[in-house]
Amino acid sequence: MEHRRLGRSGLQVSVLSFGSWVTFGSQLDTGLARDCLAAAYDRGVNFFDNAESYAGGESERIMGRAIAELGWPRHSYVVSTKFFWGIHGEMVNMRNTLNRKYLHQAIDGSLERFGLEFVDLVFCHRPDPDTPIEETVWAMSDMIESGKAHYWGTSEWSADEIRAAWEVAERHHLHKPMMEQPQYHMFERRKVEREYARLYEDIGLGLTTWSPLASGLLTGKYVDGIPEGSRATLPGYEWLRDLVTDPDRNAVVRDLLPIAERLGATMSQLAIAWCAANPRVSTVITGASRVEQVEENLGALDVLAQLTPEVMDEIRTVLRRVG
Repeated sequence: MEHRRLGRSGLQVSVLSFGSWVTFGSQLDTGLARDCLAAAYDRGVNFFDNAESYAGGESERIMGRAIAELGWPRHSYVVSTKFFWGIHGEMVNMRNTLNRKYLHQAIDGSLERFGLEFVDLVFCHRPDPDTPIEETVWAMSDMIESGKAHYWGTSEWSADEIRAAWEVAERHHLHKPMMEQPQYHMFERRKVEREYARLYEDIGLGLTTWSPLASGLLTGKYVDGIPEGSRATLPGYEWLRDLVTDPDRNAVVRDLLPIAERLGATMSQLAIAWCAANPRVSTVITGASRVEQVEENLGALDVLAQLTPEVMDEIRTVLRRVG
C-alpha cells in the first residue's frame, strides 16, 4: 500500500481508504462492517472516513464498535468525521450550521458514538453562509487545540471559501484547514483539476476524495439498465436512478470498458486507479458492502502502476465527450 502525505501536513494516509457513507447502518450491521474494515486494514488501509450525519449517527456507532471488537491499536489508524447537517431534527442552532455552539457539541457527540478520545480528521461538511467564517475557523481551531481532533478541513467548499478560512487562521495564528474532501471521478473533474489548482502550492491543500465510482455509474453495471439489488433500488435513493441511467455517460463507460479489459482490470478498478493517479489526491475514499467488494476495490492498486501517460491520454480522449 502506498501512503501519501495529507497536503502539507506530516500525516500519511493510505492512497486508498475506506468510507462508511450509504452502507453503515443502511446495508451493514456491526458484524459485516467489522469484516469489511478488517479486510481493508489487513491490506494496508489506514484511513477510515465517517460523518455525524451518516445514518443519523449510527454509522459512527457501528464503526466504533467494529474497531473496538477488532482491537486495533489507536496509533495504527486514522479516522474522520464531518459536521454540518446535524442529527437533531429541525432544532435551531443544531442543523445546517457551522456555528460555535453546534460544532463544540457535535464533536463531543461524535467521540461518544465512536468510543474514542479523539478523531484524527474533522471536516466542515458544507460551507455555512449564515455563520461568519471567523467564528467557524476559531471553533475548529479550538477543537484541534483541545485535543479532540488533530487536523481540520472542509468538504465541498469553493476555492474562495477555503482561501478565506485559511487567511483568517493565518492572520490570527490559528490552526489552518489542511484538507478538502471533494467529489472526484471521471465525470466530475472541475473542482480538483481547475478550481483548486492554485491552492495546492499556495496553501498546501490535501485531498481526501469521494465517489470515485460516481455512485456506481463507473462500475459498468448500469450500461444495460438497473440491476436488482443495486444501490439505485434502495428506498431514498430515487435521485440516483437518473444519474446512473444517463445515456451519454453510459456510452462513455462502454468505451472505457475495453481499456479496463486490456489492463486486466474491472471498470471499477480502472476508475479508482484513475483518481489515485492524480498526484494532488492524498487518498481515494472507497466504499463496500461486502468483503469481496473491498478486495476488488483494492485491486485498483495493481492497475495504478499500469496507468502510463499513453493510457491516461487514451482515457482523456474518451472523457472529452462529456466535457
